[in-house]
Amino acid sequence: MLITGRKEKGIYINGKWLDAADGNTKGIINPATLELINEVSYGGKQEALEAISAAHASFPMWAKKTARERSRFLYKGYEKMIEKKEELAAILTAEQGKPLSEAMAEIESAASYLLWYAEEANRVYGEIIPSSKADKRLLVVPQPIGVIAAITPWNFPASMVTRKLAPALAAGCTVILKPASQTPLTAIAIVKIFDELGLPEGVLNLVTGDAREIAETLTDHPNVRLITFTGSTEVGRELMKKSAKHIKKLSLELGGHAPVIVMDDADLDLAAELTMASKFRNSGQTCICANRVFVQKGIADEFLNKLTAKVKTLKLGNGKDKETTMGPLIDQSALEKVKDHVEDARKKGAKIAIGGEQWNGPAEGYFYQPTVLVEVTDSMKVMNEETFGPVLPIQIFEEDEEAVEKANHIQYGLAAYVMTESTNRAFKIMEAMEYGIIGINDVFPGTAEAPFGGMKESGFGKEGGKEGINEFIEMKYVSIGIS
Repeated sequence: MLITGRKEKGIYINGKWLDAADGNTKGIINPATLELINEVSYGGKQEALEAISAAHASFPMWAKKTARERSRFLYKGYEKMIEKKEELAAILTAEQGKPLSEAMAEIESAASYLLWYAEEANRVYGEIIPSSKADKRLLVVPQPIGVIAAITPWNFPASMVTRKLAPALAAGCTVILKPASQTPLTAIAIVKIFDELGLPEGVLNLVTGDAREIAETLTDHPNVRLITFTGSTEVGRELMKKSAKHIKKLSLELGGHAPVIVMDDADLDLAAELTMASKFRNSGQTCICANRVFVQKGIADEFLNKLTAKVKTLKLGNGKDKETTMGPLIDQSALEKVKDHVEDARKKGAKIAIGGEQWNGPAEGYFYQPTVLVEVTDSMKVMNEETFGPVLPIQIFEEDEEAVEKANHIQYGLAAYVMTESTNRAFKIMEAMEYGIIGINDVFPGTAEAPFGGMKESGFGKEGGKEGINEFIEMKYVSIGIS
């Protein structure tokens, strides 16, 4: 149970919970109420260096353990997360703001990655290659890459942690986890689970604190062999530049600007329901949520009517209240960005179909009304930048090719969605779209058993599926001469 004003040791290094060396703390604020939840240790370079040292020292021991030995910790972690899911969901909602129902679903999703990679740990296969020469035997041997740093975002503070942590531990890597400064409490709670399970010292380390200082330390150190990061494209570029010094491997899940194409043969009730659910989940603070809707001309009015009717049913408020279906934005900066995007669209001719204002209800947090814009043009910010808020612009198209061209014209390529009842259309459009994830009549494609990742400036590398563990593996080639 959360206690307002409590102080949390948010640094975990070599099996010990610590305060920051300089005593610094950061207050964690509930974005729905602006109340202080508690204070968390706020570390920096020194703590990051200590975590690197601990992870580096423990790597040989952890890497030598069998896959079965490593997987047992992940199985137990899964069971413990499910056992504590209500407690974890309450923590998540308090620090991040999303409704409890969404938080509970996220905890279950986060736990599913522990279960999946507990199983995948046993399926990292090598290879014997038939040699072209009789006096040679050729082997490919998989080995863990080494110490990895996982930098996670605030919008999914549980599932983004386990999506990186689980395959890394399964592969035999040791980990330094840097959670977002706005939402460290969920990460702390997850690390506590592994601490209670007796995970060997130094295998998992947690450093809360100054994001820039810690990230620079992690990228600058030669003993960190991989950076896995979820966040903005801008930060991803900086991590790439700074990782070049030691030629670190990177796995980057970056910005998105997901289009939804609604074809004239779509089930419009389903299309409206899915579009609404995708856009306004987590108040639009989701990297794969609907950000631009392209509706075929003949059905545009009917679709808009069905969509706005569904949006009207959303209930804003504190995520802990059962009736709440949409919570706040994460902070004032996020709120200001949403307001700026809507104002920019208004000035350039967009019309407000619903919403369009900051919400000042009984809760005092960073709320904005669920908003739908029509008559939008390509020059508007909402059509070119990731708003990361509850704003949905709609454009009309006539031919299928036009919709694909509009969807593909930006630099992002994370997720895209198509609403159609035609298998022929679905395949043609899916194959033409430049996105790493495509949903056909499905706006919730993320799952532990499938690869998740983008194209173009939305990053590279995969999380989830059998592909996810490969990010943490080096394939060593061995050639043996025999007589």
